[in-house]
Amino acid sequence: MAANPSPPAAPLHSGVRTPAAAKAGRPRMWELDAVRGLMLVLMLSTHLPTKFAIPASQPFGFVSAAEGFVMLSAYMAGLVYTRRYMRDGIAAMHKAFLRRALVVYACQAACLLFLFTLIAVLGLAIPQPDVQHLMWYYLQQPTTAFLSALALIYNPPLLDILPIYVMFMLISPWVLSIGLRHGWRAILAISGLLWFATQFGLSQSLYSWLVDLTGLPVPFSETGAFETFGWQLLWIFGLWLGSTHARVPPEQRRPFPRLLVLGAAVIAGTFLVWRHLTGQAPFPDGDPINFLWDKWHLGPMRLLNFFSLVILAMHYDGALKRYLPRLPFLETMGQSSLSVFCAHLVVVLLALCVVGVATPARSSWLDAALYIGSVTLLYGVAVIMRSGKAAATSRQQARPATVLAGAGPGGTAPGVRAAGERGANRGGR
Repeated sequence: MAANPSPPAAPLHSGVRTPAAAKAGRPRMWELDAVRGLMLVLMLSTHLPTKFAIPASQPFGFVSAAEGFVMLSAYMAGLVYTRRYMRDGIAAMHKAFLRRALVVYACQAACLLFLFTLIAVLGLAIPQPDVQHLMWYYLQQPTTAFLSALALIYNPPLLDILPIYVMFMLISPWVLSIGLRHGWRAILAISGLLWFATQFGLSQSLYSWLVDLTGLPVPFSETGAFETFGWQLLWIFGLWLGSTHARVPPEQRRPFPRLLVLGAAVIAGTFLVWRHLTGQAPFPDGDPINFLWDKWHLGPMRLLNFFSLVILAMHYDGALKRYLPRLPFLETMGQSSLSVFCAHLVVVLLALCVVGVATPARSSWLDAALYIGSVTLLYGVAVIMRSGKAAATSRQQARPATVLAGAGPGGTAPGVRAAGERGANRGGR
C-alpha cells in the first residue's frame, strides 16, 4: 500500500476482464502478513491476563490492534476478490466470499462451543468470578443464549469481533459488485452517514425497535461491544482501497500531497505522545469528551488518529520495507491469521480460568512465562497451519503429474488434451 490510490480506476462492466490483474502466481505481500502478525501479538498482549496488558494496549496512539486488523482484512478482501472478479467473473467472486464467510462462521461456532462447555465448567468449578461475569447471560439463560449466539445476536466479550466479520463478508460481494460497476462515491457516502448516525445512538435505536417488534430477549449490552454500523466504515474503506489497488498498479498511483503527509505526521505524533503521557484515555475517567476517542463507536478523534497512521504507513511503505528488518515469525502468524486469532481466544479464556485476572501480588516471572508461552503456542499453531497448506498445495500439484504418468504412447492421457483446450478457451484460468 505504497501510495494514494488515485487516479481512480474506471468502473468495470459485466464481462470485462483486466488481463494484467488476471495473471496468476503473484507473490505474497510479506509486509501485510507481518503487520497482521503484529496485530495478533498486540491483541494477545491486550487480552491475556498479565501485568503487560495495559502497557501493551494501544502502543501507537489512541488506536488499537482491532482497527488495523479490521481495515487490513477488508483491504485484503478487496484486493483478492476484485482480482477474482476480473479473472473469473461475478459469480465466482460471490461464491468465494460466501465460502470465506462460512469458514469464519464455523470458527465462531467452534469458539462458542468451547466457551459454553469447557470454559463454563472450569469457570464455575475453580471458581473464577471474571469468567462467570464474561458469560453471565449464558449462565442465566443457556438455551436462549446458545441459539442467539449461533444467530450472531448474543456475542460475549472476546467473541464479539468474528460475528461482525461474518456480516461484513456477507455484504461485501454486493458492495464490491456495485463499486466495480458503478463507482464507489455513493457507497463511501452511505458508509460515512451510517458511521455518523452511530455516534448518536443508531444501533441502540434500531435494536430497541427490533425488540419491540419481535420480543427479542437478549439485552443490548450482550450483543457485542463493537458498534457494527460504526466499524463498517473501516471495512468499506479497506474494501475500496484494496479493490482500487487491484486495478491500479503501484507505478500509476499518485503520491500523497506533502502537506497531507506533514499533517498526518503531526497528528500521529501528537496522539502518540499524548497516549503515553495520560494512559489509555486522553482525559480522566468520566470526562464526557473521551467519547470522541471511544473505541466501540469508533469516535471521530480515534478515526483521525487511525487515518493519520494509515497515510504515513502508505506514504513510507517503500522505506519501511527497505530499512526495517523482516520478522519471519510475524509473517508466519499473519499468513494464518484466522487460525491464530481463534487460538488466541482459547489461550486467553483458559488463562482466565486457570490463573485469573492479573494482580499486583502475582509474580512478574509468572506473567512473563505465561506471555512467552502463549506467543510460542500461537506461533506453533501458525507453523502447523502453514505446513498443512503446503502439503495440500503439493498434493494438488502432484495430481497432473499422476495423470500424465498414465498417458498413452502419444504422451497425452485420455481427456487431458480436451481439458487443456477448454482451459485455453477460458483464457488460461
